[in-house]
Amino acid sequence: MSAREIIYTSQVATPPPMFSQAVKAAGLIFVSGTTPTDAKSGAFKGHTIQEQTHQVMRNISAILRSAGSSLEKVVSATVILDDGADFEGMNEEWLKWFPNKPPARQVTQLSVKIEGLKVSVACIALA
Repeated sequence: MSAREIIYTSQVATPPPMFSQAVKAAGLIFVSGTTPTDAKSGAFKGHTIQEQTHQVMRNISAILRSAGSSLEKVVSATVILDDGADFEGMNEEWLKWFPNKPPARQVTQLSVKIEGLKVSVACIALA
């Protein structure tokens, strides 16, 4: 059985106590569902889907860097949208972060409504 390392960076808002920012195990990094939360204010950053997707990707990038990885090593992502109508806008921003060789991806709609939250992303990357 391989060791399991909890990943944490202060560059991203502290997660609730029920989950970690990420876990590194078996040569992979499992990034928890990440929201567009600003580390300094603790509030969601951005009002449009593009702004929120941008902040989510900034947060994921910081988490992966702290684990010794990067967005280029993401192999799978799960995107959760509050509103399916935001799919096109999310994709617009997504392509800026993954212009070539994007990871495998699935998109679903959020079943629990959180005021102000438009998008959350979880991913798996190579360590």
